Amino acid sequence: MAFSLERRTNDIEALKTETLDVLIIGGGITGAGCALQASASGLKTGLVEMQDFAEGTSSRSTKLIHGGLRYLKNFDVEVVAETVQERAVVQRIAPHIPKPDPMILPVYDEPGSTFSMFSLKVAMDLYDRLADVTGTQYANYTLTPEEALERVPQLKREGLLGAGVYLDYRNNDARLVIENIKQAAADGGRMLSRMKVKKILHDAQGKAAGAEVEDLLTGEIIQIKAKTVLNTTGPWSDTIRQMDDQIEALPQMRPTKGVHLTVDKDRLFVPQPTYFDTGKQDGRMVFVIPREGKTYFGTTDTDYKGDFTHPSVEQEDVDYLLDIINERYPSAQITLDDIESSWVGLRPLIASSGGADYNGMSSQQIEEDSIDEVLAIVEQYQQGKAERFEVADVLKNIEKSGGETDDNPSTLSRGSALDIDSDGLITVAGGKITDYRKMAIGAVKTVIDRLNSDFGEHFEQIDSAKYPVSGGRLDPHNVENALAELTQAGIDKGLAERDAEYLANLYGSNTPAVLSLLDDVTQIPGLSLADSLSLHYAMREEMALTPSDFLIRRTNHMLFMRDTLDSIIEPVTREMTRYNGWSEKQSSYFKDELQKALDESDLKHLKEAKVK
Repeated sequence: MAFSLERRTNDIEALKTETLDVLIIGGGITGAGCALQASASGLKTGLVEMQDFAEGTSSRSTKLIHGGLRYLKNFDVEVVAETVQERAVVQRIAPHIPKPDPMILPVYDEPGSTFSMFSLKVAMDLYDRLADVTGTQYANYTLTPEEALERVPQLKREGLLGAGVYLDYRNNDARLVIENIKQAAADGGRMLSRMKVKKILHDAQGKAAGAEVEDLLTGEIIQIKAKTVLNTTGPWSDTIRQMDDQIEALPQMRPTKGVHLTVDKDRLFVPQPTYFDTGKQDGRMVFVIPREGKTYFGTTDTDYKGDFTHPSVEQEDVDYLLDIINERYPSAQITLDDIESSWVGLRPLIASSGGADYNGMSSQQIEEDSIDEVLAIVEQYQQGKAERFEVADVLKNIEKSGGETDDNPSTLSRGSALDIDSDGLITVAGGKITDYRKMAIGAVKTVIDRLNSDFGEHFEQIDSAKYPVSGGRLDPHNVENALAELTQAGIDKGLAERDAEYLANLYGSNTPAVLSLLDDVTQIPGLSLADSLSLHYAMREEMALTPSDFLIRRTNHMLFMRDTLDSIIEPVTREMTRYNGWSEKQSSYFKDELQKALDESDLKHLKEAKVK
């Protein structure tokens, strides 16, 4: 059965009577990855998410699959090696989503700089070796100040020492989540959005055995029974554990807030993703990314203790980012009125871990005398001539300068943690999007071990490094040609080349299924043919239940196509109302829900306050 509203209704009815092998709470990237692996391994799997899939943190990232060059400023070689290797795996199993997009890193002569030109080149060479791109088209190179300014004319000239260019990957975070969710559903998993957990259920022995949940679409409350329960709710991890009355759940999360702002490329033009120090000597770095005719930049990193469901962009967030951008691109002079859209997410940081952060470890610098020793031992390790402990010994004794305090949220770890409470509730938390599959491996292995030891059930965990997500059945070594063929198929069906290319890149190997809708979907008044197909595919195959689901997370209309969004809201809402049989009240509710999201993204509250 297709992954649609009808499938949702049937799955809810089935969950009223059956007992799952695992109930996953949380439909972000970690939960989605766990659901795919569990379902594909034969476990009877269910997942509940109180919002839309990816509506929280997993649609609010910087939208890159990082290789972790930033970690090399402290020569955290093992982290980078694992990160670039895992990035290659994600590109293999979801080849239509991460795309190579080399990044430029300008270096300035200023206090607190992360890199000098020398240390940057050393780091990039080591990075290329770890990523296995030395000698390829993606090998790093450096630019003189004049070359950097020729490429990025708006870049600040004063103090510019040059720049480095190295490989990174752009990403569509929400699409990566939904493609994992769809594959889990295709493998028999029961994937349910807008189902809110009210409490953890227990069996006669006091073990976690399911959850009581509320269907937020109907108000119905049901009990879902499961042999194991897996908490993958990110910033909400503590909240779910505190619902469990059989354990004493001490808080372990320290969420921080990250803000991104979008302007038109005519206001801020960058030819490729750019990454640089803030210039504020705060140990942080900022991204500036071109995308779909727009330029977005971020991010902030501040402690957050407000409403996890609705974090908001505040004036101080905007001031911080605009101050950095206007200092680095003096001719741009971006103002609040230039901001077309925004997003804010919460990073699920683990409070007990110190020393590393989303923006690149601590601000401590490596003494150059240690560089040769590090390079030598890493090369020996890569060649199998040195053991891991020998690398660790060298890294442990690296001479550093500077320091940081533990109360800075930017020093918290993006590392993950897997914990099992006394009643068997399993929680996997922390981490970053690049590592989602590896986090899922550990979590699902724990579930399988529990099913074996407590229930005598045996499952063989799939090799998820070779198991594509939905839409990912393309040759990862020949992605461009494969997408070109899919684009041509759309053109042959009557689509404009730009629209056909858009669909191919959005849906990958599912593009033929999208194009097949031409047999019974006519162009919707007010929408392009491509958007008409995309909308129906989202409703029929991607569990898009509201206009917000479609316009914000199944597509990037709100974030990167804001100037055409207003014209399609009405036809999208009208068609979803017709297709789903909504009442006028329901239609109005979902339209109001979208308008609130748009007002938040538009920073309406800040722009109106400025006028007053």
